[in-house]
Amino acid sequence: IIATITTCASHGVPVLPRGGGTSLAGQTVGRAVVLDTSRHLNQVLEINAAEQWIRCQPGLVLDRLNAAARPFGLMLGPDPASGSRATIGGTVGNNGTGAHSILYGMIADNVLAVRTVLNDGSQATFDDRFSETAATQGARTASIAAGLADILALYGDDIRRDFPSHWRRASGYNLDRLLDTSAPNPAQLIAGSEGTLAFMTEVTLRLVPRPPGTVLGIVHFDDLVASAEATPAILELQPSAVELMDRMLLNLCRRQPEFARRLTFVDGDPAGVLAVEFYVESEAEGRARLAQLRTQLARHGVHGTVVDVMDPVDQANVWTVRKAGLSLLLSKRGDIKPAGFMEDVAVPPQHLADYVRGVQGMFAEYGVEAAFYAHASAGCLHIRPLLNLKTAHDIAVMDEMQDRLLAMIQPVGGVLSGEHGDGIKLTHLNQALFGPRVSEAFAEVKWLFDPGNLFNPGKKVPEKERETRERQEKRESSGEDTAKHVTDPTILRYGPGYQTITFTPVMDWSADGGFAGAVEMCNGSGDCRRLTGVMCPSFQATREEEHSTRGRANLLRTALSGQLEQDAWTSDAVHDALDLCLGCKACKVECPSSVDMAKIKTEVLAQRYARLGTPLAARLFGHIHTLNRLATPLAPLANLALATPPGRWIVQQVTGLAPQRTLPPFAAQPFTAWFAKRLRASGASHIAPRSPLPSSLVFLFPDTFTNLNYPKIGIAAVRVLEAAGYEVQIAPHTCCGRPMLSQGLVEDARRQARRNVAQLYPLAAQGYPILICEPSCASAFHEEYRDLLPGDARVDVVAQHVHLIDDWLAEQIAAGLQLPLRPLGRRVLFHGHCHQKASSGVSGSLATLRALPGEAVELIDAGCCGMAGAFGYTADHYAVSEAIARDRLVPAIEAAPDALICADGASCRQQIEHFTGRPALHAVEVLAAAL
Repeated sequence: IIATITTCASHGVPVLPRGGGTSLAGQTVGRAVVLDTSRHLNQVLEINAAEQWIRCQPGLVLDRLNAAARPFGLMLGPDPASGSRATIGGTVGNNGTGAHSILYGMIADNVLAVRTVLNDGSQATFDDRFSETAATQGARTASIAAGLADILALYGDDIRRDFPSHWRRASGYNLDRLLDTSAPNPAQLIAGSEGTLAFMTEVTLRLVPRPPGTVLGIVHFDDLVASAEATPAILELQPSAVELMDRMLLNLCRRQPEFARRLTFVDGDPAGVLAVEFYVESEAEGRARLAQLRTQLARHGVHGTVVDVMDPVDQANVWTVRKAGLSLLLSKRGDIKPAGFMEDVAVPPQHLADYVRGVQGMFAEYGVEAAFYAHASAGCLHIRPLLNLKTAHDIAVMDEMQDRLLAMIQPVGGVLSGEHGDGIKLTHLNQALFGPRVSEAFAEVKWLFDPGNLFNPGKKVPEKERETRERQEKRESSGEDTAKHVTDPTILRYGPGYQTITFTPVMDWSADGGFAGAVEMCNGSGDCRRLTGVMCPSFQATREEEHSTRGRANLLRTALSGQLEQDAWTSDAVHDALDLCLGCKACKVECPSSVDMAKIKTEVLAQRYARLGTPLAARLFGHIHTLNRLATPLAPLANLALATPPGRWIVQQVTGLAPQRTLPPFAAQPFTAWFAKRLRASGASHIAPRSPLPSSLVFLFPDTFTNLNYPKIGIAAVRVLEAAGYEVQIAPHTCCGRPMLSQGLVEDARRQARRNVAQLYPLAAQGYPILICEPSCASAFHEEYRDLLPGDARVDVVAQHVHLIDDWLAEQIAAGLQLPLRPLGRRVLFHGHCHQKASSGVSGSLATLRALPGEAVELIDAGCCGMAGAFGYTADHYAVSEAIARDRLVPAIEAAPDALICADGASCRQQIEHFTGRPALHAVEVLAAAL
């Protein structure tokens, strides 16, 4: 870090510190050398439980800090909604906070010390003893201490007079915190400085005890002003949080399956709800607090529905929806989006209703709708009007509204930013908010710490006059001639001049308004940088922005909009960024905006191959079903050949196979051959079940791996189904096309889809269940076939009757099916396939396995296994594949040496055995073993 800073300083190149890149005001945007701390500077250094503090590096993700503090019964008080990917450095730099700010304040209230590198490469520690220790830290640090004292003496009265009175403030520098105190702590000044003063290398933060318990009361309102009017009365009860969610957010939530299932706390269609939380010691106290809430509301004339949320799982649903609020809002499709220029205004809660009434009136004048959500308790509502910022007209509307905001909030001590900071978006308005004298003080602070303007220039303190004039000239030449912009369109992601290249896609993108619209669904929230869940496995392994869903979407967007060289979107650079995408489809489900990077990758590969030709390895892996079919008659010889060094060498040269890997064995007898031989031996056209059920005929679709590599799975499926009373027949079949799609061979996959739909439609039309053992194959019928065959009504009919066998058995068990199973005497650990998690979920598999009498069945808390079909087999992917597997999956299996491991995906089973040496069984194999 020191070397980078001194080198940049000597060449006049700015330095931009960055953590998770989740800030909302453009703080981490700029022409600079970006120093991302999240990959290598992310450790907990010390926890002092007795004194309740933690010392850590700035790249540590906030949720991981809390995980480290949890065993001590402690946590960090401020809880920004982006805590799953926001780093401590970014949280401190932004003076972040969250839903519980009425208890814990801002991060500046909780920072004890920061260790930094200054712009000359020297180091300085800022804490409440800084005035005593500055001289011993070096000449540069001593000059900063003296300079700060001078600034406070010169501008102290101006700061006391002109600073907004509201405590919830991330605007400007925190000079007010250094006044009128016996032990001023400049760490509180570094907090909220947005990386403009120094580069943090260590942070010490105060921790607080975790609450013993919580309850939530969800108060429903028919009018948003009424919810704001009720907030001061609710605050009299001293809740721990009061959060608003409006109708727009809730309706968008209903359209996203991952979040719709969590809306158990909403009754009907309210204009908005306030989630009121109380810390409690017991269930009885919780019920008493909710009763007090009802009484208090009735006393103030509020008689709407209040839904009690006592169960921790149900409470987690509330917070999941609330924390996904911004991303859900930005999942709105089309060019009209919730704009973020006024989303962080904060006013004292007693003035909140007047503020809401005022902005609603302003929106009515302009004829726009808006979303309202977030921190009612602190008077900090995130309000986002729906505007199309690709037009000069709506940019001008945005600027006019922003000007009017100041007039609304200044008389009541409000601020433009309650937590999201200044960045590019608001820095230019600080002089109007704070006045000229305090703005001078801010400039003095900037030049005291960073006289060369090295750190993150243009944030907190405006650029130099010359640069300002240059930007004004650019503004005047941008957009429509008749439009007058205050906002520089060139700093917008999408401005009046934004357009994308045109081409003929091979997939159906109509639901997204075209391929570019699908890419633009990424709003930069950074959910894909989480280190939990499934999304995004390549980021979790590499910690590189380029290999996150957001990084890929940003690169594609700039390529599609012509900001890079011609044909950039099919270039090697874009291909390399997409190369580590495993196609797990987790982003389609876990990203609140449903960015489907797996589908996007398929389109880009197809377009690239159309221009440059298809690699041999892609053709071979895409047509793995053909290779397997050709090799199966010679299975013993083929398997022996692949096991010899010459044979392996040839395969490695042709396909890029990693030397550590072995390909799946070819079955000497395919499953379909076994089934036919069994029928011939019985002398019948079919085999009746032992105890036939009404409507007992089911069709088993033999996927490539079940049929040609692992027929024992198909055999186990037949045994289980027949034991349950069903007659099994083999469905007409060909490869589902999934391997082709993963390799960008879209037209080949389309032919397979047409063939399968034509073959299976007659069965589906008659209502027969069509069961599949391989999750990725089943998901192709449910998802990709609609993209490959748009407008074909048969696709939906077939999809409705195609089931992953686990899910179908779970439905029958729930309806009363009794399987004749005996105990196995072993705990079962189940790992879900990524496509299974992204479509039907793993609940069906777990429910089916839990039909085992007396067995404990547990879901392995892990994301992707890292294999992803052909991905993990190749040498250039092996290291990433291993890193993904060893992140959570392998440790969980190694921690349970006596457990039976279960995984439905062929790739998952191969990966588990490769890295743990333990076989994994399909769910039907486990059931068959228990018959």
